[in-house]
Formats: sequence, C-alpha cells, structure tokens
Amino acid sequence: MQASGGVGRAAGNRAAKRERQRVMRELVMRQPISSQTELVELLAQRGFGVTQATVSRDIGELGLIKVLRAGRHAYAFPEDIAAAPRIDDEALRRVLRDLPVTVGRSGLIVLLVASPGSAGAIAEAIDRSSLTQQEGTLAGDNTVLVLFRDEARLQRWLDRLAELNGEPLTPTRP
Repeated sequence: MQASGGVGRAAGNRAAKRERQRVMRELVMRQPISSQTELVELLAQRGFGVTQATVSRDIGELGLIKVLRAGRHAYAFPEDIAAAPRIDDEALRRVLRDLPVTVGRSGLIVLLVASPGSAGAIAEAIDRSSLTQQEGTLAGDNTVLVLFRDEARLQRWLDRLAELNGEPLTPTRP
C-alpha cells in the first residue's frame, strides 16, 4: 500500500510543479522580476509555498536568463530576447546631427521640437536606441513628447541623450 501512496504523491508533485512553472512563465512574461526572492514572493501570492532553492531549480529548468528589461535586470526567456529589436544608437545620432532639435521640458515630460514632419523619425530613433529610462514617446508632426516616471530617470535620459548628441543639452522650461 505504501508504494502506491508514494506513486500518487509523486504524480501530484509533478502536476504541482507543472502548474508552478506555468505561473512562473506567466509572471516573467507580464512584469520585470529581478530576483529569486521576488519570484518566491509573487508565487506565494498565487498560493505556491516554495523556497528560493525550488525557484532556482525551476529557473534552470525553464531556461530563464537575466537581461536588461524596463530599466533593470530581470528574468526573460531566450526566445523572447531573440525577437527583440536591435539597438541602433547611430540612427539617433544621425537624426540629432541632421535635424535642428530644440529641447524643452514640462514637469516629467521632455519636449523635442524640430522641423515639420520630423517627429515620427525622431521618436522611432529614440525607441530603437539604447535610451531606456523613458516610459514612452509620443510623436506629433514636429514635436516628440518623452514621458518619465521620475526626475532621476529623466535626468539620466537627458545625460545619455547629450552623450549621444556629442554636446550638452539644456532643456528650457515653459
């Protein structure tokens, strides 16, 4: 009798492991998770009482790797990384060199104003560049709004933009 109880328990453990790893996949795909401890806590919120060692084994079995995501190092699946767009800072450098761009600022928004019809090209160059501190970009005809979560990210972004531009940028405040 005990042998069959052990077999049933093993099958239940495998099913629980599959479900836990399914939830881990879902969590990693939905949000940036940067540590095993964070993953243990998120799994606990979903009803999985697991240790860091269990999560570590699951990470290995799932093939998760750490990459820069949403401004911090986080777990991702290698196949998701392969599909990511290539970073192209040179395109942004060319746009900044070829177009006269005025930099303005309003709160946590940076305004880039250039010639009519150029905002889409500027926003696309920003989105494909290594600039990652922004929450998003919004292009009109001649104006790009770059949105930020906080002052520190905005300042780091401006510093990196100045570095790419090859000269300091001092935004004007309306």
